[in-house]
Amino acid sequence: MIIKGAESFFLPGGSHGVLLIHGFTGNPAELLLLGKYLQSKNFTVLCMRLAGHGTSEADLIRTTRDDWFNSVLDGFSILSGCCSKISIIGHSMGGILALKAALLLNEKIFRLITLAAPIFINEELGLKFLPEREKCFDLSVHKARRKLKNIPAAANRVYRKMPFISIHELVDLIEDVKANLSKIDRPILIIHGREDKTANFGSANYIYENIKSPNKTVMLIEHAGHLLPLVDERESVFEMASDFLQVE
Repeated sequence: MIIKGAESFFLPGGSHGVLLIHGFTGNPAELLLLGKYLQSKNFTVLCMRLAGHGTSEADLIRTTRDDWFNSVLDGFSILSGCCSKISIIGHSMGGILALKAALLLNEKIFRLITLAAPIFINEELGLKFLPEREKCFDLSVHKARRKLKNIPAAANRVYRKMPFISIHELVDLIEDVKANLSKIDRPILIIHGREDKTANFGSANYIYENIKSPNKTVMLIEHAGHLLPLVDERESVFEMASDFLQVE
C-alpha cells in the first residue's frame, strides 16, 4: 500500500518537461514544492515514485538499483509523450540516477541538475561497518524520525529503517556512475549544501572535475544540509534550478 501523499505526481505546464527523481528511502512528496515552483515557471513536471519506495521497507528489500532506474526510464518515456524537451533533476540518490540516465539517454536530455548527489557518503554514517552483502538480508539500520515543518506531510513519512541489502544496492549504483562520469557530456548544474551530513560536499567537486560536459557549474549553498528541496534556503535552490533550465 502506498503511503498517503507519497504517490507519483504530474504537474502540466509548457513544452519543456522536467523529470524529478527523489532519494533513497524517500518518496515524491520530498520534491513536490520544487515541482510546484517549476510549474509556476511554465515547466511540465513529473516525479515518479521509485520502485520499492513510498510503501514499506519490505518492498524496498525486494528491489534493486536496476528497478529504481527502470522507474526513471518509465518517467522519461511518459514525459516524452507530452514534451518536446526534457531535463532531469535528482536529489540525493536521485541525483546519481539522473547521472546514470544521462549516460544512457545522452542528447535526449536537455539539461541536468543534481541536488546533494552522494559520490562520497560521510564517514560518520559508518558505511565502512556495513556487513558483506551475503550477511545483510534481514539486517537494517534505524533512521531518526523526520519532523520538518511547512512541508508536504508525506515528506516526513520516509522509511524509518534502511535495509542493509538496499544500502549495498545504493553503493553499487554510486560506484557504477562514479566510474563513468567522464562519459557524460550534458550541461549540468551541481548544487550541494556546505553542511550536508549525509553526502560529503566533496561529491560536488568530484562530479564537476570528472564529468565530460563543457557546460558545468557548481553551487555550494551556505548553511544548508542534505535536504535541499526542503531546507529553509530552498527558494534560492529552486530559483537557481529554474534559471539554469531556461537558458537556451
